[in-house]
Amino acid sequence: MLSLARKIFGTETGRKLRRMKPIVDKINALEADFKALSDEALKGKTAEFRARLEQGAKLNDLLPEAFAAVREAADRAIGLRPYDVQLMGGIVLNDSSIAEMKTGEGKTLVATLPCYLNALPGTGVHVVTVNDYLATRDSEWMGKVFAQLGMTTGVISHGKSDQERREAYACDITYATNNELGFDYLRDNMKYSIEEMVQRGHAYALVDEVDSILIDEARTPLIISGRTEDRTEFYKTIDALIPQLGDDTYEIDEKARSVLLTEEGNEEIERLLRENDLLKEGDLYDIENVSIVHHVNQALKAHKIFQIDKDYIVKGEEVLLIDEFTGRMMQGRRLSDGLHQAIEAKEGAKIQPENQTLASVTFQNYFRLYKKLAGMTGTAATEADEFHSIYELEVVEIPTNRPIARIDNEDEVFRTLVDKYAAIVDDLVDCQERGQPVLVGTVSIEKSEQLSKLLSDKKTFRDTLGHLYPKDDAEIEAFKKSGRPDARPLKDMLKLIPLEHNVLNARYHEQEALIVAQAGVPGAITIATNMAGRGTDIQLGGNADMRMMQWKAEQAEKGVEPDEAAIAAQKTVIAADIAAKREIALAAGGLYVLGTERHESRRIDNQLRGRTGRQGDPGRSKFYISVQDDLLRIFAPERLDGIMKTLGLKEGEAITHPWMSKALETSQRKVEQRNFDIRKNVLKYDDVMNDQRKAVFEQRIDFMTAPDVADVIKDMRHQTAEDLVTEHIPPKVYADQWDVEGLATELREVFGLDLPVQDWAKEEGIADEEILERVTEAADRAFAEKAANGGPDLMRRIEKSFLLQAIDQNWREHLQNLDAMRSMIGLRSYAQRDPLNEFKTEAFALFEKMMDSLRVEVTKQLMLIRFERAPAAPEVPQDITATHIDPRTGRNAMGAPDAGPVASRVSPTQRRTSEPADPTKPETWGRVARNAACPCGSGKKYKQCHGAIGSRDTET
Repeated sequence: MLSLARKIFGTETGRKLRRMKPIVDKINALEADFKALSDEALKGKTAEFRARLEQGAKLNDLLPEAFAAVREAADRAIGLRPYDVQLMGGIVLNDSSIAEMKTGEGKTLVATLPCYLNALPGTGVHVVTVNDYLATRDSEWMGKVFAQLGMTTGVISHGKSDQERREAYACDITYATNNELGFDYLRDNMKYSIEEMVQRGHAYALVDEVDSILIDEARTPLIISGRTEDRTEFYKTIDALIPQLGDDTYEIDEKARSVLLTEEGNEEIERLLRENDLLKEGDLYDIENVSIVHHVNQALKAHKIFQIDKDYIVKGEEVLLIDEFTGRMMQGRRLSDGLHQAIEAKEGAKIQPENQTLASVTFQNYFRLYKKLAGMTGTAATEADEFHSIYELEVVEIPTNRPIARIDNEDEVFRTLVDKYAAIVDDLVDCQERGQPVLVGTVSIEKSEQLSKLLSDKKTFRDTLGHLYPKDDAEIEAFKKSGRPDARPLKDMLKLIPLEHNVLNARYHEQEALIVAQAGVPGAITIATNMAGRGTDIQLGGNADMRMMQWKAEQAEKGVEPDEAAIAAQKTVIAADIAAKREIALAAGGLYVLGTERHESRRIDNQLRGRTGRQGDPGRSKFYISVQDDLLRIFAPERLDGIMKTLGLKEGEAITHPWMSKALETSQRKVEQRNFDIRKNVLKYDDVMNDQRKAVFEQRIDFMTAPDVADVIKDMRHQTAEDLVTEHIPPKVYADQWDVEGLATELREVFGLDLPVQDWAKEEGIADEEILERVTEAADRAFAEKAANGGPDLMRRIEKSFLLQAIDQNWREHLQNLDAMRSMIGLRSYAQRDPLNEFKTEAFALFEKMMDSLRVEVTKQLMLIRFERAPAAPEVPQDITATHIDPRTGRNAMGAPDAGPVASRVSPTQRRTSEPADPTKPETWGRVARNAACPCGSGKKYKQCHGAIGSRDTET
């Protein structure tokens, strides 16, 4: 019935595309007019569009003309003219939706259309990419198009200074990675003045590889953290205990990627801890030993769950995490809660100190800050429900410019890994002999290097797969009746080994662009861990631009600087060579994508498949599966291997059946649903924090932009006084029950006031309101005296500085409290309580407590402040680390030390009194009275000029 309805009424996507047709026709009708414009006239269109916006025009009113302008600019600047389907993609992106466009359909160019239109209001556009390489490449490449239209382009990459970032964000269009954008947002909300902030708002964001960024990486939050104490020896001691545990002392849950000690394990680890003098008193699970239990569990996870060359690699003395989705090393990213330190101890690497959370935000809540959000990818349909429910984004599938000629073969399923690898090697040999380029997809570094060794080493090939090839004529006849009737003789196979190939994984990250660009050469075999977000197209015959770069580099090594004629000649040679090789590759069937294993996400498999068949080229894809693969072993029906035995599957024989495909798809759906649940759970808890985060961050900005915060400070002082009086002299309580001594003590500690509260309490008919009034008046007088002593300008700056610092300190402590509470709140479910509701209640109570503590702290600091001129010791900058947890494992990811402190003040230097006083050199003035004229000659008092707070000559 559903199929019949679609035939009659069409699909939702089809209806949307039909509605776009008139708009595309309008853009095409304008093409001749824009072609007739000079370069200056085309550039002037931007000013014209902006003027019309100021006069009340809407962005959508300008869309046809703006898109026509971009099309013409792209043709002139980079020689690319957007197709009609690319115009449709641009319309979808402008409509706050996700455009699903196949690989090779030119998404990078499509992005220029909505970016230009949405940059016209002057509020800035952010183009989000998955890595620094793509951000830099796209900004330089597409920046030429925007420059043709009179717009500026900036790029944010790791390691840039605040000033460089500020300039990049000030551009009309800014390219950046999702991590850099999120961390700039967090760091901005740790700054102490508006001028120090780098971002200027969140108007429009266009996310490339939207499924990778908003789905895969959104399972865990971004975290800014600071260093804590060094506990290297403690980690090493704990690490040494884990290998002493037997297999029966722990249980591993591969689905949840967790490991737990059994009852016997608890007893054994407790004995080992006592022997090593780590457990001095009480039982293992007593409250004072919670930290030890935590680190034992982390060390156990490091040994039993995390695998070298799969989850991380060791480079020098550093443990580098591997991104599951791109196969790249994640430089600077670290796991949280001591887990990274546990892995460092396990591998004998240098152990870095743990981190403390200073600020955090999830990708979901960061990207929901944007007033307008859009995305593009080749694989979004499988996650359409999640995009709609979390981001309110619709997915629209854009048709390809040319029909897809790719053939997707059914999966071949084998009983064992050895059978599967033998079939893969046979297929690769055949492809190389026929001249068909092959892209081999693997799920980890370990698997890619295992396959590479099989293709490179004769001994490894013979020992692993030799029994699956006939050794003589007698065996050849026997093999014809077995599951491998076409198997070549072993001696022939050994002549072909080593089989020429390239490996692309985290170990060869630097060669990534070169390897991918040449993966379309006839007979090339490229083994890659993951092809998501590589950013370089695989072109049949090879990549001309990359070949030219190589040639120029070779010439430079020889010390030769080729002239224009030599460059043109070489381009001709390369173009002819590539054209000839392209014909060979086409005749062999185009690029062949060979998957060695199904990924846990269908999208990753689709991304791999999408590498072939670009722009109408022929291509083929096939996945080789084994029942021993992790996905089937963990998630598929346990009886699958038994069923295959029952079917009488011979050694080396594969089956292809819809039931097997359905079992694989079911396994992938299970994993995808589990990951969706993880993301939803993260978001539910972060939503509780998000309202608090926004309130605190918005309040900080209000305070930074306000001329002064005197009224806020006064309200805090009065509220603190009221709270103290109410606590010790409750309303409607007899005078003999008042705690006047406690109130007097608190007033001395908080306000620095020695008030005769005991005498007041003895007065006839006095009430708590009158005492509160006297306390408030006394506090106001004392504070007014301090302000007069320091000067009003100085005091205003002190108030703002202390207020912002107190907010930051209390917010950090609040985050720690929330983290601790969240780690334990799940236990409330044993009491039949909803952990999320409990978290909401507790988080609100903690937030109120934080605000109370903030008022008291600010009031106390300002009331007890003393002014004196003295050089201060230089402050040590505080290193901070940016952390994003790896989505699959629940680990903290992106953590890079900041180049400088979050907010630092210039400390005064010791003055040299031996030099004569020079008005231009404050260090020669010596000590200057605060009320004396400033030696600089400004005419102001010293305390209001160079003697003000934050200057080189005084400190509070």
